[in-house]
Amino acid sequence: MTRRRWIADEASANTAALIGDHAAHLARVLRAQVGQEFDIAVADGVRRGTVLSISPERVEFALGEEVSGVLRSVELTLVLAIFKFDRMEWAIEKCTEIGVARIVPLIARRTDAHLAAAAMKRRQRWERVALSAAEQSRRAAPPEILAPLPLRDFLISSQSWPAARIVLSESEEEVRLRDVTLGTRDGAALAVGPEGGWTSDELAGFRDAGWKTVSLGPTIMRAETAAIVGAAIALDILR
Repeated sequence: MTRRRWIADEASANTAALIGDHAAHLARVLRAQVGQEFDIAVADGVRRGTVLSISPERVEFALGEEVSGVLRSVELTLVLAIFKFDRMEWAIEKCTEIGVARIVPLIARRTDAHLAAAAMKRRQRWERVALSAAEQSRRAAPPEILAPLPLRDFLISSQSWPAARIVLSESEEEVRLRDVTLGTRDGAALAVGPEGGWTSDELAGFRDAGWKTVSLGPTIMRAETAAIVGAAIALDILR
């Protein structure tokens, strides 16, 4: 039987713990028992964990042998222009499940002003969504979710990235993402626009910063669909 995986909130040499809401879910909802075994992801890998103590605020584990068969991490950064929060959370959940390593929320020209204003406060919820999805999909760690950035500031910082950089564009007619060669050493970054897409000025800014425009094909997808499909194709190329 496959053991459920948890990502530790705290860990030392041979012990680990879940705390807060994380612990409450295991203690109250799943009704874990002392002596029960789970897979526990810690900084240096995944180990078998045996429950030592349980309370609604804290569950402690004794860490045993390392678990084999943990998937190698692939460094794909998903740059995601902010769109409607319910759909964006769905995209974050699914992109976590398929293996995205990092998510950068962006404030683009067509990002709704109310969403942009609320984005910083939403970051913690996005992190909780990613953590839950990472555990469900048996990842060793959730994707890092960065603080939301205005597109202009992000493009300046991205010029020094060693990773391959690609941006999805509805106006690109020649280059398909599936046909792009991505170097695996430094990973890759994939940028997905908001509802309504990138403006022509924004696409020019991407190109000036060293990003390559690509297409997913002739159909127009919702932002969350483009994020999941694009990330899945890029991850397949990198692997």
